[in-house]
Amino acid sequence: MTQDANSPAAKPSLSRIVVTVCTYNESENIGRLLTEIRSSLPEADILVIDDESPDGTGQVVLDRAASDPKVYLHSRHGERGLGSATLFAFQHVIAQDYDILINLDADFSHHPRYLPELVKALQTTDADVAIGSRYVASGSIKGWPLKRHIMSKSINFWARSWMGLPIRDCSGSYRAYRCDLLRKVDFSEFRSRGYSVQEELLFRCARGGAKFTEVPIEFVDREVGESKINMNEAMKAVWIIARCGLEPKKKGTTERV
Repeated sequence: MTQDANSPAAKPSLSRIVVTVCTYNESENIGRLLTEIRSSLPEADILVIDDESPDGTGQVVLDRAASDPKVYLHSRHGERGLGSATLFAFQHVIAQDYDILINLDADFSHHPRYLPELVKALQTTDADVAIGSRYVASGSIKGWPLKRHIMSKSINFWARSWMGLPIRDCSGSYRAYRCDLLRKVDFSEFRSRGYSVQEELLFRCARGGAKFTEVPIEFVDREVGESKINMNEAMKAVWIIARCGLEPKKKGTTERV
């Protein structure tokens, strides 16, 4: 893992945890987010993948890293986009000696107070993926217009139906993964480079025999900054999900629920 180049030492604890955050123009959020992550999960490393944000997001992270040796920054040059940044973060982390990877958005829609619950879900059950879920009992969404509710419900229904996923919340990115599971995923097979990477991650994990659990969260729409999701991304997600659902199962693989 890098602060653009140096790898942190392996952690001696039973569960070596890293939290990944992908950013673009999140300077108004990232400093407070790093503070909240550190408060909620002090043992975790934090890796920020930034797509050369012109608003100085990367510099905020570097300033924090100067006083917190468990914070790391990787600045991507040239390529941009949340989906490809997420895939980069996952592949970068699984090459390291970590047990648990947790991914969350940078805009405080995924509050760090749920981090301990996601970790506990993996440490106390046989689940391979713990999902911060808006669509199970006690989960909720705050601040969305009707259009966003309809879009989200529709894409989740489509993913469950077409990909055969036994999950209520397929499109949210707030999740904890066992790294041993992720090391079995062939990232070269991914079709998505956009927002549909979240559904495809679950699909690839399920094809690898993963078990899932869902932890209720309150999802709060961002208060500062601009959302990057749009109807074009939603339509791309529909197409990617359709293509994944048509893939034949590999010989010898079983999907667990």
